[in-house]
Amino acid sequence: MPLPPKSLTSDPPPGSPVTLRLGFGLPLRDHAFVWGGLALLALVLLTFSCAYQGKSAWTGWVESRELRQPSYAERIYAEHLFRTRSNTWSNLAFVVVGFYALALGGRDLRRPAGPADGYVLATPALSLLFGLACCLLGFGSGFYHASLSRWGQQLDVASMYPPLLVCIALHLGRWLRRFDRAATPRPIPLWTLLAALVVVTSYLLYRFKWSMSSATVLTTLILITAGGALGDAVFARRTLRFRWLAASTLALAAAVVCRQLDIAGKFSGPDAWLQGHALWHGLTALSLACAYAYHRSERPAR
Repeated sequence: MPLPPKSLTSDPPPGSPVTLRLGFGLPLRDHAFVWGGLALLALVLLTFSCAYQGKSAWTGWVESRELRQPSYAERIYAEHLFRTRSNTWSNLAFVVVGFYALALGGRDLRRPAGPADGYVLATPALSLLFGLACCLLGFGSGFYHASLSRWGQQLDVASMYPPLLVCIALHLGRWLRRFDRAATPRPIPLWTLLAALVVVTSYLLYRFKWSMSSATVLTTLILITAGGALGDAVFARRTLRFRWLAASTLALAAAVVCRQLDIAGKFSGPDAWLQGHALWHGLTALSLACAYAYHRSERPAR
């Protein structure tokens, strides 16, 4: 019997069982965690949606402007649990990205660190934080599009920031790791300070959401991450696969185009499942996934 391709198997010690590995170098059980968790979440949401069919689930919640003056093309069902369908369900794309980041971070925790590991592989906690941030984004945006409430809008906008803040923290951690010449380990690991900075900044941006322009904040964070990538290109002594960064940029650009076409009413009809803003969710999730893959691609320069 021919042996399976080496790329699909781990390198276990003699006598141990072979573990089948699929995409991203993850074993089958981790893919089962991602898609099983997604299926369970979808089942729970579908159950609640059917239970509240035709009922007013959002009575007493302060409405957002979007409920009465919609910006997007999708039809609004004011008496349903999911007041918009496609724009709500499409946020599961962020959850998929978050679950995979959690699975990869968990795998990094279980494996011994090696000298060739990049900063992300050597710091699993930030992978876990990125995964949680993406799941928060899926929840925040999904809650807003389901409820069209004012608090949902605040949560939606504020949840956009944490994944970008984690990416900025990964840039900082990689650079500070390069210049760190301490002879002994620090009493407080650097990643704890970076993670705390992400959490505190995320809370402040949520707390003062109505006092600032979300477009300005989001643009600023994107420009900072772009500047971090430029710093990697100029100063990094380790190789990074910039094609992932290019893919992230293209996905984000396509997402913006779909969103603007939807706002202009030129993408699809109000009852179509394929909505421009739903594609915005899917493509921005893809952009975040590619940005995370870029950080995971760090290897020693040859």
